[in-house]
Amino acid sequence: MPIEQRVIGGGQKIGGGQKIGGGKEAPAPEPEPEKKAGGRKKLLLIIGAVVLVAAGAAAYLLLGRGGGEPAAEPEPEPGAVIAVEPVSLNLADGHYLRLGFELQFTAAAAGGGHGDPETGKAVDAAIALFSGRSVSEVSDPAKREELKAEFKHQLDELYHGEVYDVFLTNYVTQ
Repeated sequence: MPIEQRVIGGGQKIGGGQKIGGGKEAPAPEPEPEKKAGGRKKLLLIIGAVVLVAAGAAAYLLLGRGGGEPAAEPEPEPGAVIAVEPVSLNLADGHYLRLGFELQFTAAAAGGGHGDPETGKAVDAAIALFSGRSVSEVSDPAKREELKAEFKHQLDELYHGEVYDVFLTNYVTQ
């Protein structure tokens, strides 16, 4: 039967160093190999690099430059202004509205080389929008701004986004 030896504290053996059974002395335990200090530093550098790459990729995607949402189109620049001759529109109860306006097109629309855009579509839209309304309705400043915004929206659809703004130049009721 083998003899078991245990080391306690400062290297003393149980049993006061006495040999039991007359066998050979047990070999001294081999010291543990020292851990390299550089291994921990390398691990920290690798983790730091992974975190930086992940943060960079997240920022790249969130800013819309890589597979995320496309960047917004730039605001169109104002271009040529075309005056439209005033027209008389029939309102309710025998009244009328004298309406004149100017269309400001985008710079891109003016650069198309097609000459001045046709304004007949804009006059037709104005007739459809303003005709038949009451004098009090078209005279109210808040309602007038609503009608102007609606008119601009209709012009955007008719001219495929080439109208930059619309200006009311003649607005007389009777």
